[in-house]
Amino acid sequence: MVLKYAEDVSGTSPESSTVKATATALPLKTTAMQKRVLAGGSVGQFIEFYDFTLYGLTAVIFSQLFFPGGNPLTAMLATFATFGVAFVVRPLGGLFFGALGDRIGRRRVLTITLMAIGGATALMGLLPGYAQIGAWAPALLVLCRLIQGFSAGGASVGAPSFVFEHAPVNRRGFWLNITIAATALPSVVAGTMILVLSQSMPNEIFTAWGWRIPFLLALPLAMVGVWIRSRTEESEAFKEAQAGREKEFSPVREAFRENKLRMVQVIFVMGLTAMGFYFLSAYFVSYVQTTGHLSREQSLLVNAAALALYAVLLPIGGRLGDRFGRKPMLIAGSAVLAVLSVPSFMLVTSGNIGLALLGQSLFVVALCVYGGGCYTFFVEIFTTKTRFTSAAVSYNAAYAIFGGTAPFVGTALVGASGVPHMPGVYMAAAAAVVLLLVTLTKVPETRGRLG
Repeated sequence: MVLKYAEDVSGTSPESSTVKATATALPLKTTAMQKRVLAGGSVGQFIEFYDFTLYGLTAVIFSQLFFPGGNPLTAMLATFATFGVAFVVRPLGGLFFGALGDRIGRRRVLTITLMAIGGATALMGLLPGYAQIGAWAPALLVLCRLIQGFSAGGASVGAPSFVFEHAPVNRRGFWLNITIAATALPSVVAGTMILVLSQSMPNEIFTAWGWRIPFLLALPLAMVGVWIRSRTEESEAFKEAQAGREKEFSPVREAFRENKLRMVQVIFVMGLTAMGFYFLSAYFVSYVQTTGHLSREQSLLVNAAALALYAVLLPIGGRLGDRFGRKPMLIAGSAVLAVLSVPSFMLVTSGNIGLALLGQSLFVVALCVYGGGCYTFFVEIFTTKTRFTSAAVSYNAAYAIFGGTAPFVGTALVGASGVPHMPGVYMAAAAAVVLLLVTLTKVPETRGRLG
Protein backbone atom coordinates (compact mmCIF):
# COMPACT_ATOMS: atom_id res chain seq x y z
CA MET A 1 0.00 0.00 0.00
CA VAL A 2 1.28 3.44 -0.88
CA LEU A 3 0.84 6.00 1.88
CA LYS A 4 -0.16 9.51 0.84
CA TYR A 5 1.69 12.26 2.57
CA ALA A 6 0.43 15.86 2.61
CA GLU A 7 3.09 18.43 3.33
CA ASP A 8 2.97 22.15 3.98
CA VAL A 9 5.81 24.55 3.18
CA SER A 10 7.40 24.06 6.57
CA GLY A 11 7.72 20.34 5.95
CA THR A 12 5.35 19.19 8.69
CA SER A 13 1.85 17.79 8.66
CA PRO A 14 -0.63 16.51 11.23
CA GLU A 15 0.05 12.92 10.24
CA SER A 16 3.87 13.19 10.04
CA SER A 17 4.45 11.19 13.20
CA THR A 18 2.13 8.46 11.92
CA VAL A 19 3.97 8.29 8.61
CA LYS A 20 7.35 8.05 10.34
CA ALA A 21 6.10 5.36 12.66
CA THR A 22 4.67 3.40 9.75
CA ALA A 23 7.89 3.86 7.77
CA THR A 24 9.94 2.22 10.49
CA ALA A 25 7.58 -0.76 10.46
CA LEU A 26 7.98 -1.46 6.72
CA PRO A 27 9.74 -4.71 5.70
CA LEU A 28 13.51 -4.52 5.85
CA LYS A 29 14.25 -7.28 3.32
CA THR A 30 15.41 -5.99 -0.06
CA THR A 31 14.42 -7.58 -3.36
CA ALA A 32 16.65 -8.59 -6.25
CA MET A 33 15.26 -5.68 -8.30
CA GLN A 34 16.11 -3.18 -5.54
CA LYS A 35 19.67 -4.49 -5.47
CA ARG A 36 19.95 -4.21 -9.27
CA VAL A 37 18.71 -0.64 -9.11
CA LEU A 38 21.28 0.23 -6.45
CA ALA A 39 24.04 -1.38 -8.53
CA GLY A 40 22.82 0.21 -11.77
CA GLY A 41 22.49 3.64 -10.18
CA SER A 42 25.94 3.46 -8.63
CA VAL A 43 27.74 2.09 -11.69
CA GLY A 44 26.00 4.63 -13.93
CA GLN A 45 26.99 7.48 -11.62
CA PHE A 46 30.57 6.23 -11.68
CA ILE A 47 30.67 6.25 -15.49
CA GLU A 48 28.95 9.62 -15.87
CA PHE A 49 31.20 11.34 -13.36
CA TYR A 50 34.28 9.64 -14.78
CA ASP A 51 33.45 11.51 -17.97
CA PHE A 52 32.63 14.78 -16.25
CA THR A 53 35.64 14.99 -13.90
CA LEU A 54 38.38 14.07 -16.38
CA TYR A 55 38.54 17.70 -17.47
CA GLY A 56 39.38 18.95 -13.97
CA LEU A 57 42.11 16.34 -13.54
CA THR A 58 43.81 17.38 -16.77
CA ALA A 59 43.19 21.13 -16.41
CA VAL A 60 46.88 22.02 -16.50
CA ILE A 61 47.31 20.17 -19.82
CA PHE A 62 44.21 21.82 -21.29
CA SER A 63 45.58 25.23 -20.31
CA GLN A 64 48.79 24.45 -22.19
CA LEU A 65 47.28 22.86 -25.32
CA PHE A 66 43.93 24.54 -25.95
CA PHE A 67 44.52 28.19 -25.07
CA PRO A 68 47.04 30.80 -26.26
CA GLY A 69 50.41 30.72 -24.52
CA GLY A 70 51.95 33.64 -22.72
CA ASN A 71 50.47 34.18 -19.26
CA PRO A 72 49.99 30.86 -17.37
CA LEU A 73 47.49 32.44 -14.93
CA THR A 74 45.34 33.73 -17.80
CA ALA A 75 45.43 30.32 -19.50
CA MET A 76 44.44 28.58 -16.25
CA LEU A 77 41.58 31.04 -15.68
CA ALA A 78 40.36 30.39 -19.24
CA THR A 79 40.58 26.64 -18.60
CA PHE A 80 38.48 26.88 -15.44
CA ALA A 81 36.04 29.25 -17.15
CA THR A 82 35.54 26.51 -19.76
CA PHE A 83 35.11 24.06 -16.89
CA GLY A 84 32.38 26.33 -15.54
CA VAL A 85 30.34 26.59 -18.76
CA ALA A 86 29.20 23.00 -18.28
CA PHE A 87 27.57 24.11 -15.05
CA VAL A 88 25.84 27.05 -16.71
CA VAL A 89 23.77 24.69 -18.85
CA ARG A 90 23.24 22.08 -16.14
CA PRO A 91 20.02 23.78 -14.89
CA LEU A 92 18.70 23.78 -18.48
CA GLY A 93 19.57 20.10 -18.80
CA GLY A 94 17.96 19.47 -15.43
CA LEU A 95 14.79 21.26 -16.51
CA PHE A 96 14.62 19.38 -19.84
CA PHE A 97 15.52 15.91 -18.59
CA GLY A 98 13.71 16.38 -15.27
CA ALA A 99 10.40 17.07 -17.01
CA LEU A 100 11.08 14.22 -19.43
CA GLY A 101 11.90 11.87 -16.56
CA ASP A 102 8.71 12.76 -14.68
CA ARG A 103 6.76 12.01 -17.87
CA ILE A 104 8.36 8.93 -19.44
CA GLY A 105 10.39 7.50 -16.56
CA ARG A 106 13.77 7.77 -14.89
CA ARG A 107 15.38 4.79 -16.63
CA ARG A 108 14.89 6.00 -20.22
CA VAL A 109 16.29 9.43 -19.42
CA LEU A 110 19.33 7.87 -17.76
CA THR A 111 20.07 5.91 -20.94
CA ILE A 112 19.96 9.06 -23.09
CA THR A 113 22.15 11.13 -20.76
CA LEU A 114 24.73 8.38 -20.31
CA MET A 115 25.29 7.98 -24.06
CA ALA A 116 25.40 11.75 -24.64
CA ILE A 117 27.99 12.44 -21.96
CA GLY A 118 30.07 9.43 -23.04
CA GLY A 119 30.12 10.58 -26.66
CA ALA A 120 31.06 14.17 -25.78
CA THR A 121 33.91 12.99 -23.54
CA ALA A 122 35.33 10.70 -26.22
CA LEU A 123 35.18 13.59 -28.69
CA MET A 124 37.25 15.73 -26.30
CA GLY A 125 39.95 13.08 -26.54
CA LEU A 126 40.06 13.54 -30.33
CA LEU A 127 40.20 17.35 -30.50
CA PRO A 128 43.30 19.01 -31.97
CA GLY A 129 44.92 21.76 -29.92
CA TYR A 130 45.36 25.53 -30.35
CA ALA A 131 48.61 25.08 -32.27
CA GLN A 132 46.77 23.04 -34.94
CA ILE A 133 43.43 24.84 -35.42
CA GLY A 134 43.74 28.07 -33.45
CA ALA A 135 40.60 29.49 -31.84
CA TRP A 136 38.54 26.51 -33.02
CA ALA A 137 40.29 24.41 -30.36
CA PRO A 138 38.81 26.22 -27.32
CA ALA A 139 35.49 26.68 -29.18
CA LEU A 140 35.09 22.94 -29.78
CA LEU A 141 36.21 22.25 -26.23
CA VAL A 142 33.47 24.54 -24.94
CA LEU A 143 30.92 22.76 -27.15
CA CYS A 144 31.88 19.38 -25.69
CA ARG A 145 31.65 20.78 -22.17
CA LEU A 146 28.19 22.17 -22.95
CA ILE A 147 27.01 18.71 -24.05
CA GLN A 148 28.54 17.18 -20.93
CA GLY A 149 26.87 19.76 -18.71
CA PHE A 150 23.45 19.48 -20.37
CA SER A 151 23.53 15.69 -20.02
CA ALA A 152 24.85 15.80 -16.46
CA GLY A 153 21.93 18.05 -15.55
CA GLY A 154 19.66 15.05 -15.97
CA ALA A 155 22.01 12.25 -14.96
CA SER A 156 23.13 13.76 -11.66
CA VAL A 157 19.55 13.78 -10.31
CA GLY A 158 18.01 10.92 -12.29
CA ALA A 159 20.12 8.22 -10.67
CA PRO A 160 19.57 9.41 -7.06
CA SER A 161 15.82 9.76 -7.73
CA PHE A 162 15.70 6.29 -9.27
CA VAL A 163 17.57 4.69 -6.35
CA PHE A 164 15.60 6.70 -3.77
CA GLU A 165 12.26 5.45 -5.08
CA HIS A 166 13.39 1.82 -4.77
CA ALA A 167 15.27 2.13 -1.45
CA PRO A 168 13.94 0.83 1.89
CA VAL A 169 12.57 3.86 3.77
CA ASN A 170 14.82 3.38 6.78
CA ARG A 171 17.95 3.03 4.62
CA ARG A 172 17.46 5.81 2.11
CA GLY A 173 20.39 7.83 3.37
CA PHE A 174 22.73 4.85 3.21
CA TRP A 175 21.59 3.84 -0.30
CA LEU A 176 21.65 7.38 -1.67
CA ASN A 177 25.11 8.01 -0.29
CA ILE A 178 26.43 4.78 -1.78
CA THR A 179 25.18 6.08 -5.13
CA ILE A 180 26.73 9.52 -4.58
CA ALA A 181 29.99 7.99 -3.29
CA ALA A 182 30.31 6.41 -6.74
CA THR A 183 30.80 9.94 -8.10
CA ALA A 184 34.07 10.25 -6.14
CA LEU A 185 35.59 6.99 -7.33
CA PRO A 186 35.94 8.16 -10.96
CA SER A 187 38.44 10.76 -9.84
CA VAL A 188 40.39 8.04 -8.04
CA VAL A 189 40.35 5.72 -11.07
CA ALA A 190 40.94 8.46 -13.63
CA GLY A 191 43.59 10.12 -11.46
CA THR A 192 45.40 6.80 -11.02
CA MET A 193 45.17 6.14 -14.77
CA ILE A 194 46.61 9.56 -15.57
CA LEU A 195 49.34 9.02 -12.99
CA VAL A 196 50.30 5.64 -14.47
CA LEU A 197 50.28 7.01 -18.01
CA SER A 198 52.34 10.06 -17.10
CA GLN A 199 54.88 7.89 -15.27
CA SER A 200 55.15 5.26 -18.01
CA MET A 201 55.92 7.60 -20.93
CA PRO A 202 58.06 10.69 -21.52
CA ASN A 203 56.36 13.97 -20.66
CA GLU A 204 56.39 15.08 -24.31
CA ILE A 205 54.47 11.99 -25.41
CA PHE A 206 52.01 12.20 -22.52
CA THR A 207 51.31 15.86 -23.29
CA ALA A 208 50.98 15.13 -27.03
CA TRP A 209 48.55 12.17 -26.89
CA GLY A 210 48.88 10.07 -23.71
CA TRP A 211 46.36 12.20 -21.80
CA ARG A 212 43.74 11.39 -24.49
CA ILE A 213 43.48 7.68 -23.61
CA PRO A 214 41.21 8.10 -20.52
CA PHE A 215 38.86 10.31 -22.58
CA LEU A 216 38.56 7.77 -25.40
CA LEU A 217 37.55 5.05 -22.92
CA ALA A 218 34.40 7.02 -22.06
CA LEU A 219 32.28 5.70 -24.94
CA PRO A 220 32.73 1.95 -24.29
CA LEU A 221 32.18 2.59 -20.57
CA ALA A 222 28.90 4.35 -21.39
CA MET A 223 27.73 1.32 -23.34
CA VAL A 224 28.45 -0.91 -20.34
CA GLY A 225 26.41 1.42 -18.13
CA VAL A 226 23.44 1.35 -20.52
CA TRP A 227 23.46 -2.45 -20.48
CA ILE A 228 23.46 -2.57 -16.67
CA ARG A 229 20.57 -0.11 -16.39
CA SER A 230 18.56 -2.00 -19.02
CA ARG A 231 18.06 -4.78 -16.43
CA THR A 232 16.11 -2.51 -14.05
CA GLU A 233 12.50 -1.31 -13.86
CA GLU A 234 10.66 1.80 -12.71
CA SER A 235 9.53 1.85 -9.07
CA GLU A 236 5.95 1.11 -8.03
CA ALA A 237 5.73 4.63 -6.58
CA PHE A 238 6.55 6.16 -9.98
CA LYS A 239 4.11 3.84 -11.80
CA GLU A 240 1.29 4.82 -9.44
CA ALA A 241 2.11 8.52 -9.73
CA GLN A 242 2.17 8.20 -13.52
CA ALA A 243 -1.17 6.36 -13.59
CA GLY A 244 -2.84 9.03 -11.46
CA ARG A 245 -1.86 12.05 -13.57
CA GLU A 246 -4.12 14.26 -15.61
CA LYS A 247 -3.66 14.21 -19.39
CA GLU A 248 -2.49 17.83 -19.35
CA PHE A 249 0.10 17.21 -16.64
CA SER A 250 3.07 19.60 -16.87
CA PRO A 251 5.98 18.63 -14.56
CA VAL A 252 7.59 22.08 -14.89
CA ARG A 253 4.40 23.99 -14.08
CA GLU A 254 3.58 21.69 -11.17
CA ALA A 255 7.13 21.85 -9.79
CA PHE A 256 7.25 25.63 -9.68
CA ARG A 257 3.70 25.92 -8.40
CA GLU A 258 4.11 23.47 -5.52
CA ASN A 259 7.79 23.59 -4.61
CA LYS A 260 9.18 27.12 -5.00
CA LEU A 261 10.27 27.42 -1.36
CA ARG A 262 11.68 23.92 -1.21
CA MET A 263 13.64 24.46 -4.43
CA VAL A 264 15.24 27.60 -2.98
CA GLN A 265 16.14 25.66 0.17
CA VAL A 266 17.75 22.91 -1.92
CA ILE A 267 19.79 25.46 -3.89
CA PHE A 268 21.46 26.74 -0.72
CA VAL A 269 21.78 23.34 0.96
CA MET A 270 23.29 21.70 -2.12
CA GLY A 271 25.31 24.77 -3.07
CA LEU A 272 27.64 24.22 -0.13
CA THR A 273 28.36 20.60 -0.95
CA ALA A 274 28.71 21.50 -4.65
CA MET A 275 31.41 24.02 -3.80
CA GLY A 276 33.20 21.59 -1.51
CA PHE A 277 33.04 18.62 -3.87
CA TYR A 278 34.41 20.54 -6.85
CA PHE A 279 37.16 22.09 -4.78
CA LEU A 280 38.08 18.53 -3.85
CA SER A 281 37.60 16.75 -7.18
CA ALA A 282 38.30 19.40 -9.82
CA TYR A 283 40.47 22.08 -8.20
CA PHE A 284 42.87 20.49 -5.73
CA VAL A 285 45.01 18.67 -8.33
CA SER A 286 45.86 21.92 -10.12
CA TYR A 287 45.80 23.97 -6.89
CA VAL A 288 48.40 21.77 -5.20
CA GLN A 289 50.65 21.98 -8.26
CA THR A 290 50.43 25.74 -8.83
CA THR A 291 50.09 26.98 -5.24
CA GLY A 292 51.47 24.14 -3.13
CA HIS A 293 54.31 23.46 -5.58
CA LEU A 294 54.02 19.68 -5.55
CA SER A 295 54.58 17.70 -8.73
CA ARG A 296 51.73 16.49 -10.96
CA GLU A 297 52.27 12.93 -9.76
CA GLN A 298 52.26 13.93 -6.08
CA SER A 299 49.13 16.05 -6.58
CA LEU A 300 47.27 13.22 -8.31
CA LEU A 301 48.31 10.71 -5.65
CA VAL A 302 47.20 12.88 -2.73
CA ASN A 303 43.89 13.74 -4.39
CA ALA A 304 43.17 10.11 -5.29
CA ALA A 305 43.72 9.10 -1.65
CA ALA A 306 41.41 11.88 -0.42
CA LEU A 307 38.65 10.93 -2.86
CA ALA A 308 38.95 7.26 -1.91
CA LEU A 309 38.45 8.32 1.71
CA TYR A 310 35.40 10.34 0.62
CA ALA A 311 33.92 7.26 -1.09
CA VAL A 312 34.36 5.24 2.12
CA LEU A 313 33.09 7.84 4.59
CA LEU A 314 30.09 9.18 2.65
CA PRO A 315 27.92 6.03 3.06
CA ILE A 316 28.73 6.14 6.78
CA GLY A 317 27.45 9.72 6.82
CA GLY A 318 24.27 8.51 5.11
CA ARG A 319 23.84 5.80 7.75
CA LEU A 320 24.13 8.44 10.46
CA GLY A 321 21.55 10.54 8.63
CA ASP A 322 19.16 7.56 8.69
CA ARG A 323 19.62 7.33 12.44
CA PHE A 324 19.72 10.96 13.56
CA GLY A 325 17.88 12.76 10.74
CA ARG A 326 18.89 14.94 7.81
CA LYS A 327 18.74 18.31 9.54
CA PRO A 328 21.11 17.47 12.45
CA MET A 329 23.67 16.30 9.88
CA LEU A 330 23.27 19.53 7.89
CA ILE A 331 23.84 21.61 11.02
CA ALA A 332 26.81 19.57 12.23
CA GLY A 333 28.39 19.38 8.76
CA SER A 334 28.13 23.09 7.96
CA ALA A 335 29.57 23.93 11.39
CA VAL A 336 32.52 21.59 10.89
CA LEU A 337 33.15 23.00 7.40
CA ALA A 338 33.10 26.55 8.79
CA VAL A 339 35.75 25.59 11.36
CA LEU A 340 38.00 23.27 9.31
CA SER A 341 38.09 24.83 5.83
CA VAL A 342 40.80 27.44 6.44
CA PRO A 343 43.24 25.11 8.28
CA SER A 344 42.55 22.41 5.66
CA PHE A 345 43.48 24.70 2.77
CA MET A 346 46.56 25.94 4.65
CA LEU A 347 47.75 22.34 4.97
CA VAL A 348 46.92 21.61 1.33
CA THR A 349 49.22 24.44 0.17
CA SER A 350 52.02 23.72 2.68
CA GLY A 351 54.31 22.22 0.03
CA ASN A 352 54.61 19.00 2.05
CA ILE A 353 52.94 15.91 0.61
CA GLY A 354 52.00 14.49 4.02
CA LEU A 355 50.47 17.75 5.22
CA ALA A 356 48.66 18.16 1.88
CA LEU A 357 47.09 14.73 2.37
CA LEU A 358 46.13 15.61 5.95
CA GLY A 359 44.51 18.85 4.79
CA GLN A 360 42.44 17.14 2.09
CA SER A 361 41.47 14.36 4.51
CA LEU A 362 40.17 16.85 7.11
CA PHE A 363 38.18 18.56 4.39
CA VAL A 364 36.74 15.19 3.31
CA VAL A 365 35.60 14.34 6.85
CA ALA A 366 33.71 17.65 7.07
CA LEU A 367 32.12 17.15 3.64
CA CYS A 368 30.96 13.64 4.56
CA VAL A 369 29.31 14.81 7.77
CA TYR A 370 27.38 17.38 5.76
CA GLY A 371 26.72 14.84 3.00
CA GLY A 372 25.06 12.58 5.56
CA GLY A 373 22.09 14.94 5.39
CA CYS A 374 22.12 16.84 2.11
CA TYR A 375 22.25 14.03 -0.46
CA THR A 376 19.02 12.44 0.74
CA PHE A 377 17.36 15.72 1.67
CA PHE A 378 17.44 17.10 -1.88
CA VAL A 379 15.23 14.31 -3.32
CA GLU A 380 13.33 13.38 -0.15
CA ILE A 381 11.86 16.87 0.22
CA PHE A 382 9.85 16.49 -3.02
CA THR A 383 6.92 14.21 -3.89
CA THR A 384 7.15 11.47 -6.52
CA LYS A 385 4.99 13.30 -9.08
CA THR A 386 7.47 16.15 -9.65
CA ARG A 387 10.56 14.86 -7.85
CA PHE A 388 12.84 14.63 -10.88
CA THR A 389 11.95 18.10 -12.21
CA SER A 390 12.02 19.89 -8.85
CA ALA A 391 15.25 18.26 -7.68
CA ALA A 392 16.98 18.61 -11.05
CA VAL A 393 16.29 22.33 -11.39
CA SER A 394 17.33 23.24 -7.84
CA TYR A 395 20.27 20.81 -7.61
CA ASN A 396 21.74 21.94 -10.92
CA ALA A 397 21.19 25.60 -10.14
CA ALA A 398 23.19 25.04 -6.95
CA TYR A 399 25.98 23.32 -8.85
CA ALA A 400 26.01 26.02 -11.53
CA ILE A 401 26.18 28.91 -9.06
CA PHE A 402 28.50 27.40 -6.45
CA GLY A 403 30.13 24.23 -7.84
CA GLY A 404 31.04 25.20 -11.38
CA THR A 405 32.49 28.52 -10.28
CA ALA A 406 34.54 27.12 -7.38
CA PRO A 407 37.80 26.40 -9.29
CA PHE A 408 37.61 29.76 -11.10
CA VAL A 409 36.87 31.72 -7.92
CA GLY A 410 39.59 29.86 -6.03
CA THR A 411 42.18 30.62 -8.73
CA ALA A 412 41.09 34.27 -8.92
CA LEU A 413 41.22 34.71 -5.12
CA VAL A 414 44.75 33.37 -4.91
CA GLY A 415 45.84 35.50 -7.88
CA ALA A 416 44.27 38.69 -6.52
CA SER A 417 45.32 38.34 -2.87
CA GLY A 418 48.55 36.41 -3.07
CA VAL A 419 47.28 34.38 -0.07
CA PRO A 420 47.40 30.63 -0.86
CA HIS A 421 44.57 29.62 1.49
CA MET A 422 42.04 32.28 0.39
CA PRO A 423 39.75 29.63 -1.20
CA GLY A 424 39.46 28.13 2.30
CA VAL A 425 38.23 31.47 3.64
CA TYR A 426 35.63 31.53 0.86
CA MET A 427 34.52 27.99 1.76
CA ALA A 428 34.33 28.76 5.48
CA ALA A 429 32.23 31.88 4.87
CA ALA A 430 29.79 29.93 2.68
CA ALA A 431 29.49 27.23 5.36
CA ALA A 432 28.73 29.83 8.03
CA VAL A 433 25.96 31.33 5.87
CA VAL A 434 24.39 27.90 5.26
CA LEU A 435 24.62 27.06 8.97
CA LEU A 436 22.61 30.18 9.78
CA LEU A 437 20.06 29.42 7.06
CA VAL A 438 19.51 25.83 8.19
CA THR A 439 19.19 26.74 11.87
CA LEU A 440 17.18 29.97 11.57
CA THR A 441 14.81 29.25 8.65
CA LYS A 442 12.14 26.60 8.05
CA VAL A 443 14.32 23.93 6.50
CA PRO A 444 12.30 20.76 7.23
CA GLU A 445 13.34 17.40 8.59
CA THR A 446 12.53 14.94 5.78
CA ARG A 447 13.57 11.56 7.22
CA GLY A 448 10.82 8.96 6.90
CA ARG A 449 8.63 10.82 4.41
CA LEU A 450 6.60 8.79 1.94
CA GLY A 451 5.69 10.87 -1.10
